[in-house]
Amino acid sequence: MSLPAAAWWEVRPAANRKPATYRCPICGRHLPALSEHMLLFPEGDHSLRRHAHTACVMRARAAGRLPLKEDWRAAQPRKPSLWRRLRLRF
Repeated sequence: MSLPAAAWWEVRPAANRKPATYRCPICGRHLPALSEHMLLFPEGDHSLRRHAHTACVMRARAAGRLPLKEDWRAAQPRKPSLWRRLRLRF
């Protein structure tokens, strides 16, 4: 099983008290809701949240397969600064 395609992910610890069982989108194994785990939101869309093992999230982050918004933003091309745009006009 693998993560759905997304440019970036929001990750936070889960605090679920509901007795449910989820399937980790990274490893595909079962994940009891009452165990320590993380919530993943593709591109910040909370309606598409996924529950994942904390260890799986850490491994995916270390391997570069789970970019956070900060990682994605740092890779985006930057617009020229105001000073540079003004200098180019004259």
